[in-house]
Amino acid sequence: MAFNDLYRLSAHAVIVNTSGDVLQLKATYGSLAWGLPGGALEPGETIHECVLRECREELGCDVVIGELTGVYFHAAHNSHVFIFRCSLATDDAIHLSAEHSEYRYFATAELSSVQRTRVEDCLSFASSVVSRKF
Repeated sequence: MAFNDLYRLSAHAVIVNTSGDVLQLKATYGSLAWGLPGGALEPGETIHECVLRECREELGCDVVIGELTGVYFHAAHNSHVFIFRCSLATDDAIHLSAEHSEYRYFATAELSSVQRTRVEDCLSFASSVVSRKF
């Protein structure tokens, strides 16, 4: 990579409810897509610090980080995404930031193919971090 090339890193949380459905947030920007809580790393930030900060900002509550379950390269965005298994720290209600208009828990079958792959890898984690390209 050259010094001025643009390259992105992000960290996201897979959070499930008691039924095994996955928390997704609907963005108020871009394509208004549904996605996992999380986002881009800030300079000097670790992937763990990022997922904690992003979830606190987006959900209005803290999460407990479990395992790093996957690292994924997304060619369309020239980025690597780190996926963590997380849980809500308390039973506090979710209070979305202005970046998201709503939240919902989805069955894995309802997710896009990329999201479904990342979530299924996370939910079937067996002590080896998965690495894939999209």
